[in-house]
Amino acid sequence: MTFKNKVQEALDAALLEREHLFLIDFTINDANKISVVLDGDFGVNLQDCIDVSRAVEGNLDREDQDFSLEVASAGVSSPLKLVRQYKKNIGRTIKVKTISSEEIEAKLVTADDEKITLEWQAREPKKIGKGKETVDKKLELSYENIKEAVVIISF
Repeated sequence: MTFKNKVQEALDAALLEREHLFLIDFTINDANKISVVLDGDFGVNLQDCIDVSRAVEGNLDREDQDFSLEVASAGVSSPLKLVRQYKKNIGRTIKVKTISSEEIEAKLVTADDEKITLEWQAREPKKIGKGKETVDKKLELSYENIKEAVVIISF
């Protein structure tokens, strides 16, 4: 079994005990630095990172392979990668870049396993007469058409 497989097994076991947490990213570089990025249905706190770190480290033997381990939460400005992250952020405003290079800032209304639904208001020219009017927009977007999506934090 490779070192990466051992780490993956230990990580899977640690996350199995903590169902509210899920893996966003996991890498091991040439110097055996293990980097784990987590997210959670209710966020990730420091204790969650400590618990996962200890669980992974406890299942690895430094005598076999020397390593360093870093467990962190996905940052506020990190792009959404998993369907579970979209579902967690329903009701929040997100900025989406589509594959066709369109940028949309809108409220995430729904998210299922195939697509998301966005709603926003836009100013468009009136159909009759001069000037502009505010129009309600709604768009269903499949995940394969999303290049990047980030939650917009407003204070």
